[in-house]
Amino acid sequence: MEPKFILTLDGHLRIGYAKMHKNLLLPGDTCIGGGYWEIDYLTNRLLLSRRSYDYGKPKWNFVTGKLYVPNEYRGMKIEYEGESLMDYCNVSDEFEIKYY
Repeated sequence: MEPKFILTLDGHLRIGYAKMHKNLLLPGDTCIGGGYWEIDYLTNRLLLSRRSYDYGKPKWNFVTGKLYVPNEYRGMKIEYEGESLMDYCNVSDEFEIKYY
């Protein structure tokens, strides 16, 4: 089990420990990428990185409107850093975050 996340077409960030990224999908979800996560407690940041072997890197530009994040991460700054400098996304600044 590894710390993995997926991004769904309807804007849900699903985070958990899973063997495969597809294990984080709920019925009806359409995955638009994923990767790995860690928490930097010193700076209170949720750090998303890399890409899913099954779904590729998250397609942030497909998300319109709000990004839905699990309530456990409320108050944390969220950042994504892919495999190149072009893949960086300051998620907290780019999206209106709603918690579920």
